[in-house]
Amino acid sequence: MNSDTFKDITLQQMEILIALVETGSFTRAAGKLYLSQPSLTKQIQNLETASGTRVVNRGSTGISLTQEGQILYDYAKRILRLREDAKERIMRVKEQESGHIYIAASTIPATYIFPRLLSLMKQTHPDIQVHMQTHDSEETLQIVLADQAEIGFIGKEPLHKKLIAERLWKDNLVLVVPSSHPLAERGSVTIEELAGVPFVVRERGSATREIVEQCLQKHHAVGLSSFNVICEMGSSEAVKEAIIAGLGVSILSHFAVTRESLQGLLKTVNITNLNIERHFYLIYKKHFPLMKYHKNFLKFVKKSKPL
Repeated sequence: MNSDTFKDITLQQMEILIALVETGSFTRAAGKLYLSQPSLTKQIQNLETASGTRVVNRGSTGISLTQEGQILYDYAKRILRLREDAKERIMRVKEQESGHIYIAASTIPATYIFPRLLSLMKQTHPDIQVHMQTHDSEETLQIVLADQAEIGFIGKEPLHKKLIAERLWKDNLVLVVPSSHPLAERGSVTIEELAGVPFVVRERGSATREIVEQCLQKHHAVGLSSFNVICEMGSSEAVKEAIIAGLGVSILSHFAVTRESLQGLLKTVNITNLNIERHFYLIYKKHFPLMKYHKNFLKFVKKSKPL
């Protein structure tokens, strides 16, 4: 007997063997499993070939198991019982209220929205543990696609057939200047007036930068290359610190500057004929198996207001 052929034994063959013993005949077993009798007979033959021994004795009075067949039958019952146990355990996991969730988020939601939301969520869902990575929007999208995070939050609409995307919170992008800047007392400023002003911008790959570029091109047929860009920064926090230090001005999410505006460190100024709006998006892969605690987390996020 070649023991390597045992790997060819299938769960279907085990189910057929069990049905054959329980019904006592090939005809009744075939009917129970909705198989043709020749098909069922062929599967038993394949089982005997894989096990290298006769499994079933066929006689005029019915069928009986050989000694080897009895061993296979006993193990088949145990294996299929383990399959049912695995199914029940998976169903229980799916219904669990607690669990670990791995998310990736772009800078604005990760820094200015989620700390407050997670604090509120702990009041109603204390057993959900959230692990968050922070990247720019493009990196976040790729991380979700690569299964390095289960759920993502980004600042631009994704166009990818493998993803489910849902629109969440609205964001306004505003011109931000130091409180001592000459523009701080202005109600509004034109694009032309900004042309020579030192500008600090986000890095490439940032959704904030991409949205600004798109709006400038759409409404004024200009890009950031038309501005006096003196520095690129990898986060909104770094941009804010540069503005406060007097390095220049920038266009940032209003979520990023709420605190500093209230403290009088920064001022926001309208740009004439330029209203920059966007939404943040929730993303996850279409075939990602959402457990109950994932669904509770998503339900909470969708109904929450960021400020």
